Amino acid sequence: MAGARNPISLIRRAALPAVAFLIIANFVGYAMVGDNGVLSWGDYRRQKAERSVELAQLEAQKARLAHRADLLDPRNVDPDLAEEMVRRDLGLVRPDEVIIPIEK
Repeated sequence: MAGARNPISLIRRAALPAVAFLIIANFVGYAMVGDNGVLSWGDYRRQKAERSVELAQLEAQKARLAHRADLLDPRNVDPDLAEEMVRRDLGLVRPDEVIIPIEK
């Protein structure tokens, strides 16, 4: 009876390849749809584009602040900016003055 095998022996022989196949399938699944998988590359590109726009805005804001800081250099203060800041922060406006705010 060479054709009839013991079912327990058959299960033991098939268990190791089955476990190996499940482990490999798990890794392949994560490589395709995981956080760092192939299908998430499009999301990474979208996030990179969003971050590039945000970086450009922050660099423009940094340049504006650097320019304003240069105008407030103690050795060479811009008198108009200094007067504007003092009046705004300390509330030093005379009753006969009219202030027109300019949006930048």
